[in-house]
Amino acid sequence: MNPLTDLAVRRLGMREYEPTWHEMQTFTAERDTTTPDELWLVEHPPVYTQGQAGRAEHILDAGDIPVVQIDRGGQVTYHGPGQLVIYTLLDLPRHKLGVRQLVTALEQSVIDLLNDMGIIAAADPKAPGVYVDGEKIAALGIRVRRGRCYHGLSLNVGTDLAPFSGINLCGYPALKVTQLRDLGVSLGLDEVGEALIAHLARQLRYRIR
Repeated sequence: MNPLTDLAVRRLGMREYEPTWHEMQTFTAERDTTTPDELWLVEHPPVYTQGQAGRAEHILDAGDIPVVQIDRGGQVTYHGPGQLVIYTLLDLPRHKLGVRQLVTALEQSVIDLLNDMGIIAAADPKAPGVYVDGEKIAALGIRVRRGRCYHGLSLNVGTDLAPFSGINLCGYPALKVTQLRDLGVSLGLDEVGEALIAHLARQLRYRIR
């Protein structure tokens, strides 16, 4: 095992948001220079997460969905069943990665995945994430502590999009969302996850173990 090149992948299945978030914090606080980087694949029950810069007015109608104040950047987003979430627990200086380079690599991984599926997607330098015809399909949000990052990205695969109407997604009023199912992709969450892992490993120059 070489922590400089190996990437560990944890497939967590359906997990509550808050315990998973606290596990990321603990992992990041306790890791050292010999700890391999990890990707965590997870699916969450319905939850809104509000970033550090989040403003209350962007939560329009949470209804019965809990709102969790967290420590990543950005505004409010939604996680729910049928959405693929990948948490990126990486040592950035180890690979000479800056935050902007990391964001670009995450976005490009999703763009390349969608291209494999015949879908043209793009990033927006003013609003991190990935878009198809102006509709958001993937959201990004990270936190960096002492050069080590956690949180990551979410990709809408086959989820209920209605809860997105209860917020100004990422702080943008009337921002529309889409998902792979509505774009004609019938792959399940696990298949999409494995394909995206391969693209992430390629972009970040890791060997999966």
